[in-house]
Amino acid sequence: MISGAHVLIYSHDAEADRAFFREVLGFDSVDSGGGWLIFALPATELAIHPTEGEDNHELYLLCEDIEATAKELERRKVPITRPFDEERWGSVTRITLPGGGRIGLYQPKHPLAHSKTGAAQSRT
Repeated sequence: MISGAHVLIYSHDAEADRAFFREVLGFDSVDSGGGWLIFALPATELAIHPTEGEDNHELYLLCEDIEATAKELERRKVPITRPFDEERWGSVTRITLPGGGRIGLYQPKHPLAHSKTGAAQSRT
């Protein structure tokens, strides 16, 4: 029934953020017309968290070693929030995109849903 998911990031500089995902993170993409890139994401999972506040949504990229990933991103001049937050569910930080937006990066301490399907992929 469901064949995938499509994630949106709203940006004040979409071209710079597209270049970041293509050139810095190395994500593959297709041009859906007129330079509008649609990126392939690594294996993905979805968590539903309860809230009493606004129903905002977040994007986190997962990694196996947050320190090594952060060092590589910093080598590529990507701003990373330090120190990392240590949560019950993982080590967490934020990446600032060229357009000014921020996305999460974390090394999970919990089992990964996509590891059950064999769909795990590694990026950066």
